[in-house]
Amino acid sequence: MLAAIVPGRCRHLALPPGKDVFLSPNALSGTSALCADMRRMSAAAVLVIAVLASGCDAPERKPTSEPPPSSAAASPKPRNSLTVVAAGDLLVHPALTEQAAADARRAGRDGHDFTQVLAAVRARVSAADLAICHMETPLAEPTGPFTGWPNFSVPPALADAAAWAGFDTCSTASNHSLDTGVEGIARTLDNLDRVGLRHTGTARTAAESQRPNVMDVGGVKIGQLSYTLSFNDIPLPPGRPWAANLIDADAILAEARRARVAGAEIVILSMHWGTEYQNEPNADQVDLAIRLLSSPDIDLIVGHHAHVVQPFEKVGAKWVAYGMGNLTTRFGDGSAENTQDAVVPEFTFTRTPSGGWEVTGVTVLPTWMEYRPRARVVDLTAALSDPVVPAPRRAHYAAIARRINGYVDLRDAFSAGLRMPHQ
Repeated sequence: MLAAIVPGRCRHLALPPGKDVFLSPNALSGTSALCADMRRMSAAAVLVIAVLASGCDAPERKPTSEPPPSSAAASPKPRNSLTVVAAGDLLVHPALTEQAAADARRAGRDGHDFTQVLAAVRARVSAADLAICHMETPLAEPTGPFTGWPNFSVPPALADAAAWAGFDTCSTASNHSLDTGVEGIARTLDNLDRVGLRHTGTARTAAESQRPNVMDVGGVKIGQLSYTLSFNDIPLPPGRPWAANLIDADAILAEARRARVAGAEIVILSMHWGTEYQNEPNADQVDLAIRLLSSPDIDLIVGHHAHVVQPFEKVGAKWVAYGMGNLTTRFGDGSAENTQDAVVPEFTFTRTPSGGWEVTGVTVLPTWMEYRPRARVVDLTAALSDPVVPAPRRAHYAAIARRINGYVDLRDAFSAGLRMPHQ
């Protein structure tokens, strides 16, 4: 078990046998202390991680005479609740790439810096027990070329920013998965490995495609799956039908079962689906949600792709977020304003008397991708209570929040228990 260090957070990630571990400088910088749980690791493992962390700007600690904890100490009690945060698409158009380059220059660095774009959601994302992102577009080499629609290839610094914001794992199956071929898939996954982000939905090898993404989150095993409705007419590469996951109900249920066999107590499905620019879910989304959530092997569905916010719905005792919008984007001027809308939901899972898990609370944070004066994700709730924000802008933000609330509730989510500021 590896204690993965990211700024301000400490996670336990159960890595599959034989999988290499990459600890990036970004993941180590700013770490003030090693995780307390490392004291239960072997002496050799602690020594290795202590050496890696010694270059960090950690404050000196006063020596203590307390003896190390006994290896025979009682195991902690099992958790009875945890939080999962999900977010919409990380979609990067050329104008957003230019913003990240400008932010890096402003900080006196070369390359790209997406951290300022994502800064407003860092607190919510990093506070979750597990945070899930969606890497919609393939990552390029550090020097590019960087391209937009129809074949995206975006700066790898996006992975660094996602880790910095506090995400733990990313879905990678999207209609753009094959935009730059198998090389783009490999670059994307290599960069996610580099910054310590888990991933699922695309694969470099057949063996990797069959290995469920199951993570140890504070002693609870959580599996994540990722599937997409298409690859924009780009065929899967010959001999590599496993390179990216295409939506197929039977295949999804089979992988969910493999995740359960691998120990997953909770299984979360990321779905790249729906009709672009349509707030209502289409019939395929609704039918698939009902079928997949009727399985005991899938506990939650979070959706992507539509470029707008789609509703949440409680199906039986389970939830589906049909579409969370674009967390990051930079459509051309004149595009519909609601393509800048997004939500960052938090799902509270509670252990049931039978030992299973159920979502017992859903809170949704509305966000908006503001383009000017600088491209930034806006936490609408925080902005509405900030006296520094000019009144006319606060009024605009309030109208956006009301619009997003309406989309979220198109299938009666509020009456089913979902909570949202300013509803």
